[in-house]
Amino acid sequence: MELIKVSANSRSTAVAGAIAGVVREHGRAEVQAIGAGAVNQAIKAAAIARGYLLLDGINVVVIPSFGEVDIEGAERTAVRFSVEPR
Repeated sequence: MELIKVSANSRSTAVAGAIAGVVREHGRAEVQAIGAGAVNQAIKAAAIARGYLLLDGINVVVIPSFGEVDIEGAERTAVRFSVEPR
């Protein structure tokens, strides 16, 4: 399963569609965001995706966690969201 990477410039509805599509196909999705703006877009997208999936009878929860990511040789802290059925 691929990781959905979100930036501060990502459209939350587009990311929501990607999350919903991955959950429908694989049963769960992983979302990663680095920075406050990206985390904001990611959590909005997760809320929108939850609405999309509820229309299909799929009730999901969002579980946040932290992870370390290497970007150009520097360690950055990323927020990761697991979106999975309840």
